[in-house]
Amino acid sequence: MKRPFIAGNWKMFKTCPEALNLVQTIKAGVYKTTDCQIVLCPPYTALGALHAILQDSSIELGAQNMHPETEGAFTGEISPVMLKDAGCRYVILGHSERRQFFQETDTFVNEKVKTALKYSLIPILCIGETLDQRNARQQFEVVKAQFEQSLKDITKEDIARVVLAYEPVWAIGTGKTATPEQAEQMHSYIRRLIKEQFGDDTASRVSILYGGSVKPDNIGELMKKPNVDGALVGGASLKAESFVQIVLNACACVEAEARK
Repeated sequence: MKRPFIAGNWKMFKTCPEALNLVQTIKAGVYKTTDCQIVLCPPYTALGALHAILQDSSIELGAQNMHPETEGAFTGEISPVMLKDAGCRYVILGHSERRQFFQETDTFVNEKVKTALKYSLIPILCIGETLDQRNARQQFEVVKAQFEQSLKDITKEDIARVVLAYEPVWAIGTGKTATPEQAEQMHSYIRRLIKEQFGDDTASRVSILYGGSVKPDNIGELMKKPNVDGALVGGASLKAESFVQIVLNACACVEAEARK
């Protein structure tokens, strides 16, 4: 039975007091859940405070971005060493908003992935196509290029430590969601790319998350698909009730499938 992996990306929301209130409520809602990997990725300003109150919890901490250098004259950036110091174990890299609004290239993302792995941070690497690319039937070509270039020179041992997140850009913050069949089709394709480059055993170990308007009422159908291992949750992670319900529904679905 696969263990669901649910990550919450809070983006540029929540002051430190708001973040503390939110995480306390989430902790209370999932404290009995032991069969789900839960990661919260708040703004940088809340990392230290959240780390302190997650010490007695199975919830782990992640950051939303990272610079590939460990230090230097990079005003406004944050290094892997700083993230480790703040208590992070995970870091989201290559998110579509970073690619779109900050012109991050696959080459730059690749540098970040290699640095994160060097400093024992687990990358949650995002890949996915825009609506125009899907309409032009280029989604597989786009995802393959992002996969190959963002993971260039990554070893078989390292890829097993990477979490992949398929996020169709057209379904992020739009209310639109890829159907479970569309998600499975792309996740299966990504799994095949891993097999071709790193082998069957490695491919079976890598978690592939779906990201794009995930909600409590659609996580179950997504989790029924064999190659959907979890979700990277955006807006719904900003409300404790909805995020907790996503976690509980994901676990319930996997348990039900295992009993069949």
